Amino acid sequence: MVRRLPLASDSCLFACVLVPHPIHLGKLTLGPDQPLFFIAGPCVIENESHALRMARRLSHMARILRLPYIFKASYDKANRTSVKSFRGPGLECGLRILERIKRECGVPILTDVHQPADVAAVAAVCDVIQIPAFLSRQTDLLVEAGKSGAAVNIKKGQFLSPWDVRHAVEKVESTGNHRILLTERGTSFGYSNLVVDMRGLQVMAAWGYPVILDVTHSLQLPGAEGTRSGGQPEFVGTLARAGVAAGVDGVFMEVHDNPARALSDGANAIPLRNFDRLARELRTLGRFMRKMESSAS
Repeated sequence: MVRRLPLASDSCLFACVLVPHPIHLGKLTLGPDQPLFFIAGPCVIENESHALRMARRLSHMARILRLPYIFKASYDKANRTSVKSFRGPGLECGLRILERIKRECGVPILTDVHQPADVAAVAAVCDVIQIPAFLSRQTDLLVEAGKSGAAVNIKKGQFLSPWDVRHAVEKVESTGNHRILLTERGTSFGYSNLVVDMRGLQVMAAWGYPVILDVTHSLQLPGAEGTRSGGQPEFVGTLARAGVAAGVDGVFMEVHDNPARALSDGANAIPLRNFDRLARELRTLGRFMRKMESSAS
C-alpha cells in the first residue's frame, strides 16, 4: 500500500510517495499489507511465575487465533508517578525472565529501555527495544537503540505533534537501522487526561514504518489517583476499533489476569479473559480494512 507524506506546514496536503519498510521479527512480518499484529502483556514483570503464566496464556490464544503476536513486559518502570511505586525486578533478573519466556513460548519479546547503558544487554535477549514516550526526544538513547540492530519501537511523546516524530525517526535512522516501529499512545489534553487524534496515525504512517495504536495507555489518566495514574478501560474496545478502522498496522494492549491487583497500570489494563473476544473482533476488522485498501489501490 502506498502512503503519502503530509507536509508539516500544511497537514491537508500530500507531497511525496514513500516505500513501506516492513519489519521482520523471526517468522513475523509487520507493516502495511500485512495482517494486523498484536503487542500484549502486563505493564511490568511482577514476578517470574506471573510473567510466564501471562505469556503462556497470551501466546496460546494468539496461536489459536493465528495472530501475529509479540509479548511485552518491562523489567523496570523508571517513570512511575511515585517514588514508592513498584518498578520491576531490574535488568539482570528481568532479562533472565524474558529470555525464558522467549525460549519456552516461542514469541518475540518487547521491553522498555530507559538508559543507553542497558541497550546492549536488552538487545541480546529481546527482539524489540521500546523507547518510552517520555524519552522520545532522548538522542543518546535513540541512537544507542539504533546501533543495537534490534527493532526499535518509538512511542510518541504525549507532548509531541505527530509530524515531530520524524526527528526521533531520523535519530534511529542515522545509525543505519531502519527497523523502526511508531506507536501512538495519546496526547496530553489538559491535566490528567489524554486524547488520540486519529489524523496523527496517517501522519506517522507517512515514513513507511509500521504504526501501532497503544489503546490502553491512550486511556490512561496520568496522576489522576494521586500517587498513581487512573484509566478508562471501558473505552478500550471503542478506541481499538477506531484505530484499526483508521488503518494502524498493530495494536498494543496491556493485559492482566487481575487488573485490580496489578502492580503497575492496572487502572487501564484489560482483563485477560477479555483478550480473546476483542482480538477476534479486531482481527476481523483488520482483514476487512486490508481488503478495502487493496481494492482501492
